[in-house]
Amino acid sequence: MTEYSLLILFITFTFGLLLTGYPVGFVLAGTSLVFSLIGSILGVFDFTFLMAFPNRVFGIMTNQNLLAVPLFIFMGLVLEKTKIAENLLKAMNKIYNNTSGGYAISVVIVGALMGASTGIVGASVVTLGLLSIPVMIKNNYPKDLTCGVICASGTLGQIIPPSLVLILLADVLSSAYQQAQLNMGIFSPETVTIAELFAGAVIPGILLPILYIFYIKLFHKNLKTDSDKSHEVNLSSSFIPPILLILLVLGAIILGIATPSEAAALGVLGAIVISTVQKQLNSNVLNNCSRETIKLTSMIFMILIGATLFSLVFRGLNGEEAIQSLFLNDSLDKFYILLIVLFLMFLLGFILDFIEIIFIVIPIFGPILFTLGFDPVWIGILIGMILQTSFLTPPFGFSIFYLRGVTPNNIDTKEIYKGVFPFVIIQLSVVMLIILIPELATMLPNIIFN
Repeated sequence: MTEYSLLILFITFTFGLLLTGYPVGFVLAGTSLVFSLIGSILGVFDFTFLMAFPNRVFGIMTNQNLLAVPLFIFMGLVLEKTKIAENLLKAMNKIYNNTSGGYAISVVIVGALMGASTGIVGASVVTLGLLSIPVMIKNNYPKDLTCGVICASGTLGQIIPPSLVLILLADVLSSAYQQAQLNMGIFSPETVTIAELFAGAVIPGILLPILYIFYIKLFHKNLKTDSDKSHEVNLSSSFIPPILLILLVLGAIILGIATPSEAAALGVLGAIVISTVQKQLNSNVLNNCSRETIKLTSMIFMILIGATLFSLVFRGLNGEEAIQSLFLNDSLDKFYILLIVLFLMFLLGFILDFIEIIFIVIPIFGPILFTLGFDPVWIGILIGMILQTSFLTPPFGFSIFYLRGVTPNNIDTKEIYKGVFPFVIIQLSVVMLIILIPELATMLPNIIFN
């Protein structure tokens, strides 16, 4: 058996096992070890590649940027479980009472703010669904619009910084970008920072909710939200503190005042202070947030360690050379290659979580794209947008599954599909805009960091 035949079998077997539902980190590590042993027996794999694994794991555990992951998760969970997000939605609804499409607009704005504070799509969609569906249906909002706006707004956390997607993406993109430069003979490679990716996501992250609101105002102009006296909220205490916290954390990172991990720690402190002042924090909430943070962080790092072993075996089986020979030839235009890779990630988004795609797919295709000369920040934003669109697209979008779990039985799944379709079109339109006008993603990073 040739090394390329074993490589194809390795990739096919790995993705087949991923679809069975086994824990991703163990699937990646297990299949990698098995195929490295088979390759060694067949004489097509050098075991010295695995000697780099301990150093790689040590590098992961001492990576200062990845320290921000558990901190941002904890911050988001505190804001979610202490009802700060719920009060924010009620405050926005009070502002938009008796306005055209008021509650739908409130959901969009709060979804964007939750995305900037939690960055966890499942939590955002479920929270918005539980809080918004009963009130919107009561106010005679169409079921499809209700479901569509909640799904779309809940996925804004994929692209709006400080997104967990962007944090993980920055680290993997930086490694792929450095690898591409080393392959090209550049031995003092540049890096991609989290701050650059955050800055690149600002304009798309603002553009999307604006277009969502424009769509609601244009096509659902006759909807009204009745004044609701049952939920009296203090606008200043519900609205201002989380906004200031988001601006403080994001501004500290982008302006270079603090590292991502330092800003995340500041965000945790701010979330605890806000929830304590509003008398929403207690020992049970802290215990629950801590346990959920440990679970999510452990899962992410296990996937990252498994993906590291996967990439070593992939490289040992000359996977990089195989991909380069397939894509780096004169018969294919580089923009066609970019579209092929983005489309592949879009399809994978139906069956794999964003964490798995980032850690598995980008190390394979990232060096190819950067060898072709594409800007890493631009590529990062496009990948984030594509994954967000995939999460929203019927019939397999993860956001649809999250919302289906909290919708009443009188709302059919087809209503959710119908509702998300216009927002998928908006998403794809913004993706095309970023492809045609790269400055939408690169302008702010160039201004701030150059």
